[in-house]
Amino acid sequence: MQIQVVRPGQTLYQLSQAYGVSIQSITDANELSPDKSLVVGQALVIPITGQYYWVESGDSLYTIAHKFRISPQQLASVNGLALNQPLNVGLRLYIPPRPRRNIEVNAYIEPRGDTVSPPLLQAARQAAPHLTYLAPFSFRIQRNGTLQAPPLGGLQTIASNNNVTLMMVITNLEQQFSAELGAALLNDEQLQDTLLDTIIQTAKRLDFKDIHFDIEHLRPQDREAYNRFLRKAADIIHNEGFLMSTALVPKTSATQVGAWYSAHDYRAHGEIADFVIIMTYEWGYSGGPAMAVSPIGPVRQVLEYALTEIPASKIMMGQNLYGYDWTLPFVAGGAYARALSPQEAINLARERQAAIQYDYVAQAPHFTYWDDNGKTHIVWFEDARSIQAKFDLLKELNLRGISYWKLGLSFPQNWLLIEDNFNVIKK
Repeated sequence: MQIQVVRPGQTLYQLSQAYGVSIQSITDANELSPDKSLVVGQALVIPITGQYYWVESGDSLYTIAHKFRISPQQLASVNGLALNQPLNVGLRLYIPPRPRRNIEVNAYIEPRGDTVSPPLLQAARQAAPHLTYLAPFSFRIQRNGTLQAPPLGGLQTIASNNNVTLMMVITNLEQQFSAELGAALLNDEQLQDTLLDTIIQTAKRLDFKDIHFDIEHLRPQDREAYNRFLRKAADIIHNEGFLMSTALVPKTSATQVGAWYSAHDYRAHGEIADFVIIMTYEWGYSGGPAMAVSPIGPVRQVLEYALTEIPASKIMMGQNLYGYDWTLPFVAGGAYARALSPQEAINLARERQAAIQYDYVAQAPHFTYWDDNGKTHIVWFEDARSIQAKFDLLKELNLRGISYWKLGLSFPQNWLLIEDNFNVIKK
């Protein structure tokens, strides 16, 4: 795939001529309406094999080859050039596709109410060919050790038809993640036995193959109790032939304190679980000041710390499939930012005639606009460039895979770039 950033005045026709592909293939890949104008700064994926690069001042075959992680000899050969030949600015070079590596991909999906809505089922169908795991969110622990299940609708059929492993997400959610419920469970062996028996019976009945503990906001003093519970759970779960995974909040040190951090022991989870999902997103969040949701620097910092405690082969990087629209100025405790999909963000920029900017430090797109009441807004979201930056980081750190929160927010470029970068493992 080629990532192309729209310049002022650029049209679909011009792009189709430049890359030798049809307008229809570009609109299909990016879920565009041909009758709607492109947005300046919008990142498109162009469906070609490999990609093109136009030579800039100061470039050489060696610097370009390094940029695309191929050998200068290969770059010269595929373009019919001598190895030390000077390059003219504007020369178009073909960059051959790189070998794809194998990864696992998970996506959480969060049905609301009593059923799985048709749009959510359709999102699951579209994503399923690119998934190893599908994780309905969530099976809520009850005070008596039973579980309140989410609606599943046709999710089991979709998973079965696409060779996707169902992940059973177990949470201590009540109105929110409950430290009190966590403490009750982690300090009562009989309650644990009831819960684990319920989990096993439910997993067998509903054909879940991975048991995933997402137990958050625990008391600091329950850290070791949580570790003990996971060891106990792992023995039972593995004896029944299931996988066991856990979700971890994004930490940068073993001594990091706070209600979300203290009880999550990276080293213990890395030893006990088959794999972990690290929730590397929500730096920019609905109740906080405007910023990128998953800026590449903080994401890297968390993952590099994680690698000191957990094998890379057990780490799945978390990734958001959404952005936020903040009203400025930000007021703590004020109105929450509105969540929106990458496709909604593009449509909003078009509607408000806003050019999309790109922050190369955060590796994230954003734009500013004014609403009908004259209030200023800023939108941070994800695009092909930002997701490719995460894929490059995943490959650099040799991680197990990636996990998305959450399906139902349209981002077609993501799935095309998954195909372009990786072979998705099916269990």
